Amino acid sequence: MKLSIIILNYNVRYFLEVCLQSVEAAISSIDAEIIVVDNNSQDDSCAIVRDKFPNVILIENKENSGFSKGNNLGFKRAKGEYICILNPDTVVGETTFSSILEYANTKTNLGIVGCKLVDGSGQFLPESKRHIPTPKVAISKMLGRDTTYYVHSLGQDAVGETPVFVGAFMLMKYAVYNEVNGFDEDYFMYGEDIDLSYKVLKAGYTNYYFGKTTVIHYKGESTLKDKVYAKRFYGAMQIFYKKHFKSNLVFNGFLWLGIQMASLLNAEKPSIELKKEAIFVCASNGKNDYTARFPFPVKQIEQLTQATPNSEIIFDANYLTFSEIISVISGSDKNKNFTFKILPKNSNFILGSNSSKSRGEVIAFKY
Repeated sequence: MKLSIIILNYNVRYFLEVCLQSVEAAISSIDAEIIVVDNNSQDDSCAIVRDKFPNVILIENKENSGFSKGNNLGFKRAKGEYICILNPDTVVGETTFSSILEYANTKTNLGIVGCKLVDGSGQFLPESKRHIPTPKVAISKMLGRDTTYYVHSLGQDAVGETPVFVGAFMLMKYAVYNEVNGFDEDYFMYGEDIDLSYKVLKAGYTNYYFGKTTVIHYKGESTLKDKVYAKRFYGAMQIFYKKHFKSNLVFNGFLWLGIQMASLLNAEKPSIELKKEAIFVCASNGKNDYTARFPFPVKQIEQLTQATPNSEIIFDANYLTFSEIISVISGSDKNKNFTFKILPKNSNFILGSNSSKSRGEVIAFKY
């Protein structure tokens, strides 16, 4: 088997459904398997997987054991030459895995491969490519200077060496993950992706950023950014520095200060939404064969930006490929006139997110 995709889920049933639809489309021509580890969700996530995705391997955890343990549990069931750690609040394109695997096969000392991540509004997520957060780099980041935290020298659409990736998307060989003992289970949530990236580098491998494929990451869906998030994040950073760097009282003081400040700054703030008019996009070939209020072919989106500003585009995945949807959304960072939602295949809801700093929206309806 070529590829095992491991998805750790916790209470994001709707986002998981869209993610699985996109992943199944992306592995249609690949010898691959999908493994969903559910961390004791209280919604109907497991029922949805069993009913709608019978080919998916479902592991039902009886407790929320955290990100590291959950993914390691999925890894134990994996059979692929490569594995991909994937968040449930992501959407991949039909060629995402095939293009990355083709690139990975050209490397002889491959560590981890990451890709270009954008949020639900099409904004590039800089954590797609990061430097090792040494104490000096981390302190600079806490002070609001991220010039050394993110890899700015490599363009968003470029390909090149990058030290650290985010756990929303990490592809590597099974043997490499196994050699470094996977995710460190001292981390419950946050920091484990940095730790894994660093362990792979220390083992002598090279990590690569592949910006020629884009994945939507509805950042903020798997967990809400509040004071609990802040404590977990900075607590994870303490584990990382104790493990890989010498103890530093000054840096520990900055971590404590970071927890206090983040509790205030990262709390989710209410947003003001403009009243928007819905535009359904449901044809990629110029033929409108679906009855909707505004059935537009996807190629006409750029023309609509001038004609109907402050509107919400709803992509019908029954008629559009996920690659087409991602292409439009990721290209929208130059035009702020639109927000976006996706109508999944054979589903009774739409979902989307207008930024990476607040929770997305799910709207369920009856036919």
